[in-house]
Amino acid sequence: MPQSDSQPLLRARGVSKVFPGTIALDGVDFSLEAGEVHALLGENGAGKSTLIKCLTGAYRRDGGDILLHGEIIDPKCTIDAQGYGIGTVYQEVNLLPNLTVAENLSLGHQPTRFGMISTRAMNRGAREVLSQFGLDIDVSRSLESYSVAVQQVIAIARAVTLSGKVLILDEPTASLDSKEVELVFDVVRSLRQRGLGIVFISHFLDQIFEITDRVTVLRNGRLVGSETTSDIDRVRLVNLMLGRELEQEVRSHGKTHAAAGEPRLTFTGFGRKGRIEPFDLSIQPGEVVGVAGLLGSGRTETAEVMFGVAPHDSGEARRGDGTVLNLASPRDAIAAGFGFCPEDRKTDGVIADLTVRENIALALQARIGWMRRIPDREQRAMANDYIRKLDIRTPDAEKPVGLLSGGNQQKVMLARWLVTNPSFLILDEPTRGIDVGAHAEIIRLIEDLCKQGMSLLVISSELDELVAYSHRVIVVRDRHHVAELTGGDITTDNMVRAIAAPEREAIS
Repeated sequence: MPQSDSQPLLRARGVSKVFPGTIALDGVDFSLEAGEVHALLGENGAGKSTLIKCLTGAYRRDGGDILLHGEIIDPKCTIDAQGYGIGTVYQEVNLLPNLTVAENLSLGHQPTRFGMISTRAMNRGAREVLSQFGLDIDVSRSLESYSVAVQQVIAIARAVTLSGKVLILDEPTASLDSKEVELVFDVVRSLRQRGLGIVFISHFLDQIFEITDRVTVLRNGRLVGSETTSDIDRVRLVNLMLGRELEQEVRSHGKTHAAAGEPRLTFTGFGRKGRIEPFDLSIQPGEVVGVAGLLGSGRTETAEVMFGVAPHDSGEARRGDGTVLNLASPRDAIAAGFGFCPEDRKTDGVIADLTVRENIALALQARIGWMRRIPDREQRAMANDYIRKLDIRTPDAEKPVGLLSGGNQQKVMLARWLVTNPSFLILDEPTRGIDVGAHAEIIRLIEDLCKQGMSLLVISSELDELVAYSHRVIVVRDRHHVAELTGGDITTDNMVRAIAAPEREAIS
């Protein structure tokens, strides 16, 4: 990492941002040197995206300063930030796929001749720009005709051309394979040599240690650590991100034994390119299989492929009797007796404007078909039954779900699937963002469902929880299932070590 006695290229000093009911950033400091690749890390809700949006003018900060070369700047929008020399490239390429490569590179500042856009000059300029990034392609072809990796390089080239001092890369390799990642990394290295400061956001630990000079970790809107990459080990980095030190083994005294015999479900070579590498997994009746890993590691992607949200393109799933299951869509998964409570209950789970009754009836209605509407009387009886069973705090079943607390919304979403009597239930971060009381109730519910013989796959960042109720824990890293822990090996220590292990290392 370049060392300098002068002011850093870019600095955030005591930056704060408050949203209604949430402190998104609480006096965060961050600095970036010229010729440095600096990783900005943290789990979901840590404040990474908010900080980036404050730096680029997408958000107006509520406190603190932003300095460029030691001078205070105040970007009021992303175009304003570009004027200061700060550009951003996102995971989803934010260019226009129907336009040519040259048109994308020159959009907004096209060369003209006699008042008309000069296509020849535009194409010539585009070739000259891309040659600096090692790309020799036909710039007159549409952007969409090229691979995602090439599109990312083109997006980087545009950002550098428009800005030229600071480049923020937000998950630039999330959709790329290993060869494509190297193409992007070659460009990043060349930009570092040219003296650009690069902020690199990623959840792939191997990439962090390969390409970055320094790491800064945020958690719950606060700065928790900033160190030179070469001076921090993987276990410490994971602990900073998760907010815990390695703990002594924790055993659950109330954990039941999963049923012996044939598995209820078996997934063999199951996966989807670009989301999760093929994996093998069997699940017994009454078994809780926990899934541990950092955000973006492939935890949610595993669930979405199993439930048909992103249909698998390799492998197969079978019932215990050998029947092959078609899981090409969520409808197929529901018909097979699966249920899925997603991580983001507000966006992907409950429908805020619908009532408790309507939300609870949704999955069952989808299973039997919309031409056979469940009568309101049956819906009310069903909803009132689960309001009582799950202790959902609502005046009645006709209250809009959006007016309930987070914990009660979570229980409504669980009720939706329980009324379908699933044999296999996937829970993605079931206790995130809910109060302590609701948290304990959800844990008890997981244990009760297990005792009743249901099979569960539970994804959680709370490693202590996984220790408490999981019969097995699958550790996911960089889109691979890298470890399976059972019995006394299910400890927070072993999970953290498996998450942090270098590529090709795992605990089994």
